[in-house]
Amino acid sequence: MAELTHTSATESLPSGDLGRRLAARRLQLGLTQGETAARADMDPGYLRHLEQHSDAAPSRAALLKLAAALETTLSTLTGGDAELPPGPGQAGHDPRFTELSRTECGDLLSTHGVGRLAVPTASGPVIVPVNYSVIDGTIAFRTARGATPALAAGCSVAFEIDRIDEAFSQGWSVLVRGRARLVTDVDEANRLAARAHSTPWAGGRRDMWVRIDPYSVTGRRITV
Repeated sequence: MAELTHTSATESLPSGDLGRRLAARRLQLGLTQGETAARADMDPGYLRHLEQHSDAAPSRAALLKLAAALETTLSTLTGGDAELPPGPGQAGHDPRFTELSRTECGDLLSTHGVGRLAVPTASGPVIVPVNYSVIDGTIAFRTARGATPALAAGCSVAFEIDRIDEAFSQGWSVLVRGRARLVTDVDEANRLAARAHSTPWAGGRRDMWVRIDPYSVTGRRITV
């Protein structure tokens, strides 16, 4: 399983949308605040201020430097494309397509987050996002009885996660196919709740646990 990156004692949790995007992008690139500031020809204290103060108002010139240092775009950094689906940009000049190994797929899945669940319904397949965790080699998520994800129980389903770097027209995806089952044992449900990575973003009462036992895990990556 991949190790999760923790915030160091000298780097407080980011505040505000810009601060979170700055921190998330540099951590994605494996950069410290000092390394990022050096790339942007910026005082590390100022970058720390931008990440930790939601009322920070950097100039356009400063944001352009940070976007270049973090290998992204100004629009992405400031959230201007937050409501847009990924992929409208042009393909890279020399894209490389590779298949991911089972280990690589497992490492990517173990970062947890939000995945897309494809379930059969009476009117045809439906794809919905769910918060998930990888627990004991299975995909586990909680939902509400009667909700669309609950229809997965007892069915063969597909579950997909991906990450898209719009600025560089590259990314990866992992596809899990398996049999979904409803967790009916109270002790098992309690164990899942104790080990879950997060609670459902949708909120409300969602105490129905479903696990997907994989029989196929594949992945692919596009780089430039």
